[in-house]
Amino acid sequence: MKISCIIQARVGSTRLPKKVLIPIQGKEILIHVLERVLRSKKINEVIVATTTNPNDEQIVKLIQEHYSPKVKALKVKAFRGSEKDVLDRYYQAAKETNADIVIRITSDCPLIDWNLIDQIIIEFQNGEYDYVSNVLDKRTYPRGLDVECFSFAVLEKLWNICRQKREREHVTTYLRENRNLFRTKNIEQNQDLSYLRWTVDEEDDLRLIKMIYDELYPNKPDFNTKDILTLIKKEPKLANINKHVEQKKNILNEAN
Repeated sequence: MKISCIIQARVGSTRLPKKVLIPIQGKEILIHVLERVLRSKKINEVIVATTTNPNDEQIVKLIQEHYSPKVKALKVKAFRGSEKDVLDRYYQAAKETNADIVIRITSDCPLIDWNLIDQIIIEFQNGEYDYVSNVLDKRTYPRGLDVECFSFAVLEKLWNICRQKREREHVTTYLRENRNLFRTKNIEQNQDLSYLRWTVDEEDDLRLIKMIYDELYPNKPDFNTKDILTLIKKEPKLANINKHVEQKKNILNEAN
């Protein structure tokens, strides 16, 4: 079974332009996301799914510069597809890479947890599920640790049946609105940390992420969620830096 992580990315963000290309500790946010995803023990390949918009050539060049095709062990490549029809972009990317299982992550989450990714993959493989995530029902993880896992068969089904614009703009909208048609599971943790915001949409989000990286990354590039929580416990004011930022409204509070 081939497991492909598809990370949607583009430079056309409205609230924080070109946010995925903003450098933190000498590396672009997108590269930090990739480095963390690549620590997964379950993922076979990572696809950065960007658009055919000429502006997104910047993302393609960034991937080519950091992940040469000659370095096969890295298994990272760029894919270009529809800018507006994100469902089609995901489907075509997954089809091209012959994925059996798809992990969906967005490029504005530079604190993504590779252990959580593997936990969700294991849950998906051990059960007879079409879809497993930590954002389906009750959110207990910080926003920015969003992970969705589904089969290629389900992705293809969505691609075939979804017709409405909002169903094509957000990959799993139809599935969320028609739960009775799919076998789903939501992953929760005992401690509710949903009040924490670890994604990048606005300047204060970026400010927090930079502070976390400046504190942890130099001595421990593979710092994990536990390290971040320890830092916040030590410096509680960090949690309030971007507390006021409102999440952009998506259908059914979809993953970022």
